[in-house]
Amino acid sequence: MRDEGERAGGAAARDRRAWRLCVAPMMDRTDRHCRFFHRLLAPHARLYTEMVHARAVLERDPRSLLAFDPAERPLALQLGGGDPDELARAAEIAARMGYDEVDLNCGCPSSRVQRGAFGAVLMREPSRVAACVRAMAAASGLEVTVKCRIGIDHEDEDAFLDRFVDIVAEAGCRVFLVHARKAWLSGLSPEENRRIPPLVHERVHRLAARRPDLVVVLNGGLRNPTVDVRHLGYVDGLMIGRAAYDEPWLLTAYERELFGAPPAVDRALVVARMVDYARRMAGAQVPIAAIFRPMLGLFSGLPGARRWRRMLSERMFSPDATPERLAEALAAVGHEDPAATSVHAGIL
Repeated sequence: MRDEGERAGGAAARDRRAWRLCVAPMMDRTDRHCRFFHRLLAPHARLYTEMVHARAVLERDPRSLLAFDPAERPLALQLGGGDPDELARAAEIAARMGYDEVDLNCGCPSSRVQRGAFGAVLMREPSRVAACVRAMAAASGLEVTVKCRIGIDHEDEDAFLDRFVDIVAEAGCRVFLVHARKAWLSGLSPEENRRIPPLVHERVHRLAARRPDLVVVLNGGLRNPTVDVRHLGYVDGLMIGRAAYDEPWLLTAYERELFGAPPAVDRALVVARMVDYARRMAGAQVPIAAIFRPMLGLFSGLPGARRWRRMLSERMFSPDATPERLAEALAAVGHEDPAATSVHAGIL
């Protein structure tokens, strides 16, 4: 970890470990059901919602749009937008809903987002981002963070990132979640922007070294806990993206590496908790598919993984899909029936 003696004050600086392990905001992935599942695997992680546009927060019922289970906390709402007033009002609603942090998306490169003048294109307007951050913090009283890239298009030198961070930090932002790839704003899809631009982790290391007063979290290409922990010699935290969704059990390995957590709970216990959760959500008319989908990769890399995925995929859209289908799939891959396991014995 970076030298504590180099760090300045402020709430974020005093409690940097709050961002030691994060699960990235992912569109069509990190909904409330996925986050509840991830919390079972990573008790110390900071979780992030999918990006929600500020205008949607203002125009829709936040009691449904922003609902979450208390177990998900600490939890950050990622907002999209570029209007300080709209973002401020949305952040104030997030505070009333009980969120712990509001994050401003300055990294999404999709053409739809660009047309709305937010996301990665905002990196060209650091003064505007600063105004947004200032307004959001004043309205909500929450920690306001910014997720960005190391650059956009041909503006990918250190000076570009440094100027962006310096101006936004001056407005009070103390936490930067930095995807170590630049974003191409034309010519590449969002999916291609996650894999084609090369990873340059050293760029984020240099930012953290230059600004030891800030909390700098590294995102991008992290999927090997024993290797990734070495980055903590340079940055304050790791933000895990697609790997957390594709191979969710990896989160338990990050917990062990970063926090010295005890041996991971058994997958059967996690499934048992998800069965209980699915029963509770069924009473709220939540489709079973929404709860099963984040669990498809639970057995990734193990014998029976294909059978588990196939059984869940085939059954989650069935008219007779019930939470008990999870237990049946678990039995099919040769793990203990969770009904026979106490799940309230302090492990979960």
